[in-house]
Amino acid sequence: MKPHVTCLMLTSLDGRLGSGRSGEGAEAEIKARGRAFEAAHDELGGDGWIIGRVTAQEMSKALPHPPAKPGRPARPVHVARRDAGAYGIILDPAGKVHFATGDLGGDHVVVLLARDVDDAHLAELSADGVSYVVSDGPEIDPAAALDVLARAFGVKRLLLEGGGGMNGAFLKAGVVDEVVVLVWPSINGVTGERAIFEAGEEGLANSLSLELTSFEARNGVVWLRYAVSPRTR
Repeated sequence: MKPHVTCLMLTSLDGRLGSGRSGEGAEAEIKARGRAFEAAHDELGGDGWIIGRVTAQEMSKALPHPPAKPGRPARPVHVARRDAGAYGIILDPAGKVHFATGDLGGDHVVVLLARDVDDAHLAELSADGVSYVVSDGPEIDPAAALDVLARAFGVKRLLLEGGGGMNGAFLKAGVVDEVVVLVWPSINGVTGERAIFEAGEEGLANSLSLELTSFEARNGVVWLRYAVSPRTR
């Protein structure tokens, strides 16, 4: 049984990821937005969280360091730790993120990779105490990856905290159970700024339905919570 997936996002009123602010006061607002998001993350809880490559690289900052004698790494699954209190799951199809240890922020790292990732990168992850799951195909199938996370690591509840493309892919795959959006009291208005959900020209309107389950305002931030279900045509 796949984990229950809650997509957690903080956005400006116009649905953008960035604040759009610069200059005086921008840094303070970014920190305040971060605190609001972390508070929601902690309140919603779960067995782990899942993010994309760019955010993971910003968090890890490690450089490539392949082992001198890599050997033949395990495929498709390497479990470095099965009893972690929480898991930090990284979507990194091409194997571009490196780690100094097997944890990020105290949570055990599990990397989701595509089939064509180099053995040298898998050996590096294994040597660093990082767990990983390699897909059967050239791209990562969200449903298959979640199934492995449930079976191999016992993950039951996940917070999806990716960028717009990643969130859109998981929604389109039908694996997201609910969406929680924190609406920050600002309007970004920057043309071309990243949106919290993106799914190409097809979009998502024809593939899912949302049901509002709760809403409230906390210190000027509006919490919107929706149940997600496939759209019946």
